[in-house]
Amino acid sequence: MKKFITILTLTLVTFLSLHNTANAYSYGDPNEEKIAEAYKKIVVQLDQNPPNFTETEKIYETVKEEIDMHMGPEPSKKIVANIEQQQKEKLIENMQQILALNIDRRLSGVDQKFQDYETSKRLLAKGHATYQALSPIIAKKDKKLDQQIQDEFDKALEALGNPGLFGVGKKEASQEAFNQSKTFIINKLQKEFNTEKFELGHFNVDLEEESQASEKTEWTDLANVKNWLPLIVIIAILAGVIIYVIKKRR
Repeated sequence: MKKFITILTLTLVTFLSLHNTANAYSYGDPNEEKIAEAYKKIVVQLDQNPPNFTETEKIYETVKEEIDMHMGPEPSKKIVANIEQQQKEKLIENMQQILALNIDRRLSGVDQKFQDYETSKRLLAKGHATYQALSPIIAKKDKKLDQQIQDEFDKALEALGNPGLFGVGKKEASQEAFNQSKTFIINKLQKEFNTEKFELGHFNVDLEEESQASEKTEWTDLANVKNWLPLIVIIAILAGVIIYVIKKRR
């Protein structure tokens, strides 16, 4: 009996360890970065013949408040002027610059909230999701640079560490390593999209548009009942086996 329980306990520990390892360096669900998704939709509208500026304006309005809140009024002024003057290429260029600025904002948010693993990972996921919209533009000009930036995002994710579950699979975080990756990414994006003139302090990274609690979707969010299900199932099986063995002995 004791041997059987020991085996099941080791199985449980192994399961938790493997699950944490598998999830330690995956971005998970970034809940989609609204600005990046709006950019993709805008490009589709502008690729029509003729470009559909009416729908483009409607799409931009869905993210304008967020952009104004976190980046100030300047970016939106440019976009609105581009729409009014029907400047397709300039509008796309300015939207790409906004995406670069948004990545800057997200990574700056990670730096400020580095000790909060859930928030940091979520912000990094949003930054990574934003970069996926810019990746084809950079890859078209320089595939090597695109791969380098992708690699630095992965390094930044590793630098967040992993709190593990009940201490299982815990990995130490390194803010220094994160900042090295962050600096590389931001410097390259500033150069590629001409955003050097925008200072980091301009961003308001404290006013997040979403509720932090409602966004927790990772395995390490223990407040989410579904994340307890594997553990609950294993404990239930273990309890069932113990009860069965006890009854059988009687």
